[in-house]
Amino acid sequence: MMGVAEERAQATVEMAVMAPVLIIVALIVYNLMVFISATARFDRVAPDIVLAHGASPVGGEGAATAAVAATVKTELERAMGTYDIEVEVSVAEEEDGSPTALLSLVGGLRTFTCTMRFTPWPQGLALAGIALGAPVRLTHERAVIVDPWRPGVII
Repeated sequence: MMGVAEERAQATVEMAVMAPVLIIVALIVYNLMVFISATARFDRVAPDIVLAHGASPVGGEGAATAAVAATVKTELERAMGTYDIEVEVSVAEEEDGSPTALLSLVGGLRTFTCTMRFTPWPQGLALAGIALGAPVRLTHERAVIVDPWRPGVII
């Protein structure tokens, strides 16, 4: 009779050992799926928003690049909807190395680098004095190069 009781308790012990591992694996898979979904949406909307607001800025060609980057950032955050991400946008204008070039006064290509930072869930939870949460932030970057003289064209 003693052998039967030990076999019944074995499944309980196995479940107690495996449950935390399965919960952690499920959290990793969930966060990875949310990140992949956010990345796909970010890659789809970033070029459209840069074309709409970066290639032909509201203030014309003389508009400050900081204002254009802020507008693109605001629109990207709005387009990403319910995803809990941080967006950063930087603008770099390509400079021609020679100042005696024929079209030295004409602006060059603009590179908009849109960066998305995702913090996995759970974050900031504490259980019995032990901090729970992912110690990493996932980052995705999308560079879009536009020509200010040909609106609607991504290079």
